[in-house]
Amino acid sequence: MINILIVEDNIALSDGIVIALKQEGYTFFQSFNINSARREMKMNDLDLILLDINLPDGNGLVLLKEIRDKISTPIIIITANDMETDIVMGLELGADDYITKPFSLMVLRARVNTQLRRVLNVPKKIIIDDFLFNFETMEFSKYKQNIELSKTEQKLLKILLENKGTTLSRQTLSDKIWTDSADYVDANALSVTIKRLRDKLEDNPSKPQYIKTIYGIGYMWVVR
Repeated sequence: MINILIVEDNIALSDGIVIALKQEGYTFFQSFNINSARREMKMNDLDLILLDINLPDGNGLVLLKEIRDKISTPIIIITANDMETDIVMGLELGADDYITKPFSLMVLRARVNTQLRRVLNVPKKIIIDDFLFNFETMEFSKYKQNIELSKTEQKLLKILLENKGTTLSRQTLSDKIWTDSADYVDANALSVTIKRLRDKLEDNPSKPQYIKTIYGIGYMWVVR
């Protein structure tokens, strides 16, 4: 069962999204303001959130930050704001993707399916050797000792685990981590994030056993 929360104050558009995405196994919760969305999130385990920025009782970006401080559920921003600053801010706060109004429901469906594939492909709790990674509660540990990961480090780890044993190019990783804001990211950002993640996960970061560099190409989470 896939649970999707739609936070959109335009009732007709919200209903249209439900119709466009509806299929067996999907359950939809519709909220038309921030307060209603908060209630739905307390009552339901969600697999995806579609979040409008302009809501009658506040800015959706505030809600986005609240969500990201608690859970890693995929979030797609749906907004009439197509200014680059709004898009970049949403992505930096932890949104996984965005789509601007007016938009094609077919395009929205494709973007939703992309995010849901990530949810389905990666279990919420992963145990590898002495690691425990829980992407739902954003709790990570090694040798039963908690590890604090930034939002960007979590994204990188999740992508690597989704593709265990597969070499991912630097460009592919950058595109997936920073989505469409990659042009605004320093070229060295990926190298810095890889180093920080290794420092936190590897016994010997200078000789990594899990996050391997494939020289001239990119990186891989090694299947052991």
